[in-house]
Amino acid sequence: MSNYRQSPLANLTPVVKNLLIINIIFYVATWLLGSHINMVRLFSAFYFDSELFKPWQIISYMFMHDPNNIMHIIGNMFALFIFGPALEQTMGSKRFFNFYFICGIGALFCNMAVQAIEIHNIVRTYTVVDWTVLEGSPAYQKMAEIYYTPILGASGAVFGILIAFAVLFPDVELMLIFFPIPIKAKYFVSGYVVFELISGLGQFKGDSVAHFAHIGGALFGFIMIKIWGLNRRDNFYH
Repeated sequence: MSNYRQSPLANLTPVVKNLLIINIIFYVATWLLGSHINMVRLFSAFYFDSELFKPWQIISYMFMHDPNNIMHIIGNMFALFIFGPALEQTMGSKRFFNFYFICGIGALFCNMAVQAIEIHNIVRTYTVVDWTVLEGSPAYQKMAEIYYTPILGASGAVFGILIAFAVLFPDVELMLIFFPIPIKAKYFVSGYVVFELISGLGQFKGDSVAHFAHIGGALFGFIMIKIWGLNRRDNFYH
């Protein structure tokens, strides 16, 4: 009997495999370097007018995850692991690579656009020149939250992957752990996007999720699928 055991990553497509590895490296580094380098502050994304914003965050934020909530990275990496390979095989590695990052950047752009609108509704400009005029006002906390709350995670890019999967493989039935009834991909993803939209518009108290980043990722994913003219692949799983 051979003692050789194949790596669980051996059958993964190359881009998905490397994305998984890089995300895990970033997550582990966040813990190991926590006392020396504030990874969340350095590599997460912040509103473009925030003093904490740096250009590289447009990319690096996709590899950061909440160090206090392991389910954040587990959820995103599980979705990438499950849905990513089929898309990479369908699109090709180069196009999938581009797709992933376009969705991630698009997600951040949409989230910042919503933040800009929120700021404009408060101060009638998209940037804050003088914070002193806001001190003591109800708007101060909201403005500070927008400027100094980090945006992090691969969720935006993952939502692009979800919407692409639903478009290309709409009738594939998914079995969810928390909902053990088969549901077609097109219905699951559509429902998920609607849920994110309701959650984003509702701005429910205590909800710190960047819902509009998720919606942005899905929107850019849908647009890219249409621009590239990719069609349904119903026979992929047959």
